[in-house]
Amino acid sequence: MKKFSKVQLKQQAIVMSVADALEAQARAELPGMLQCWFNVEYQLFPSSLLLRFQFENETALAAAEPELLAWQKRLSAAMLKKGVVLKDMRKNLIFTLAGPED
Repeated sequence: MKKFSKVQLKQQAIVMSVADALEAQARAELPGMLQCWFNVEYQLFPSSLLLRFQFENETALAAAEPELLAWQKRLSAAMLKKGVVLKDMRKNLIFTLAGPED
């Protein structure tokens, strides 16, 4: 496995801190939210960043769906505070039932 460069390590630290903070907020505010997970291709960062909020069932997912835009805005604001501009926040956060292993 290839080692990350210093820039990629910095990007990973930014994404991890923002994901952890949003996950804590979401667990408190969104019933049925299980976890937050992400994938990113660091050579295409930040456009390749995709954060997913995983929900336990269809009912919880449907109840949270109206809040999606607000959470996308929170992600965009949190990344901007870290110095990363997301061009289209709607492509960087989704709500799902699938887990990281699915």
